[in-house]
Amino acid sequence: MAKVLSGAGLRGQVAGKTALSTVGKSGSGLTYRGYDVKDLAENCQFEEVAYLILKGKLPNQAELDEYKALLKSMRGLPLALKDVLERIPAEAHPMDVLRTGCSMLGNLEGEASFDEQAKVTDRMLACFPSIICYWYRYSHDGVRVDVETDDDSIGAHFLHLLRGEKPSELHERVMHVSLILYAEHEFNASTFTARVCASTLSDMHSCVTGAIGSLRGPLHGGANEAAMEMIERFESADHAEQEMMGMLERKEKIMGFGHAIYSESDPRNEIIKLWSEKLAADVGDTVLYPVSVRCEEVMWREKKLFCNADFFHASAYNFMGIPTKLFTPIFVMSRLTGWAAHVMEQRADNRIIRPSAEYTGEELRPVPAISER
Repeated sequence: MAKVLSGAGLRGQVAGKTALSTVGKSGSGLTYRGYDVKDLAENCQFEEVAYLILKGKLPNQAELDEYKALLKSMRGLPLALKDVLERIPAEAHPMDVLRTGCSMLGNLEGEASFDEQAKVTDRMLACFPSIICYWYRYSHDGVRVDVETDDDSIGAHFLHLLRGEKPSELHERVMHVSLILYAEHEFNASTFTARVCASTLSDMHSCVTGAIGSLRGPLHGGANEAAMEMIERFESADHAEQEMMGMLERKEKIMGFGHAIYSESDPRNEIIKLWSEKLAADVGDTVLYPVSVRCEEVMWREKKLFCNADFFHASAYNFMGIPTKLFTPIFVMSRLTGWAAHVMEQRADNRIIRPSAEYTGEELRPVPAISER
């Protein structure tokens, strides 16, 4: 008889092996292929980390230049995909747009064999910012943007398309940091979704589309949006504390705090919090950042719950003029690297993921005649 895994939500259960990352085990608490995420965020561009996760090593300068040039050449969108994006209403959730965009791209540029997995991944990495921004600018502003910018990085490309101008050096740097922090996180819900799909020998676009669907849920990737919707209601730090205490008393769900793996702190939060503070100073903010800090203090004091990566990302993105509804798609633009690397890892040593379930229904019984029901 199969052993029943009793952990709620399978927490604490080992479901496979990976060489990609560790969570809550070494360094500051998160490593990518043996490198501490704190060191990577401080010293690397996102494209370097994407290269590391997908190819297994940090690139030298020549390799980085070649990789960035490759990604820059793959930002364009097929006309058929643009047509689909133009038909999606402005009221749609951007995560639904990305899910549809990824699926449509798979129809137009399918993965003919697993030998194409690196090329397919690079293509998605290059054009996901183009997909979400093309839809957003068309549906909200009536503008068909030219998605083939000459920006040097994925983060700058996204901000340029969104705002219609090249971002500042500070904003581009924050995007590098943010994308690095979100790039990989072991067997989280969306990554495990991608691996389950990959274990059936499905194509890369299907695996990523499924992962996007998992990240769509507010208990996973949507926490940064929920955090922003909460903190923007508060008029001051004192008001935030008053409202937070009321929410706690009413036992309302407060997003952006605690984590399934980390027990004392989320190393990603410490990093993005510093950048949020720098952005607050850059825009002259005197409300949103102090409100965020007070929320953090109240939750730790009252519940011993710490901010996760999503909480201070909310204010950081807001300071850069990014609409709240686009927060989670940025997560996708980054985590795609982890998803694809896990798919590749699963394919390299595959066995279909097919767990058993503990049955809790009725015992075996006969079907009664219709007149007796």
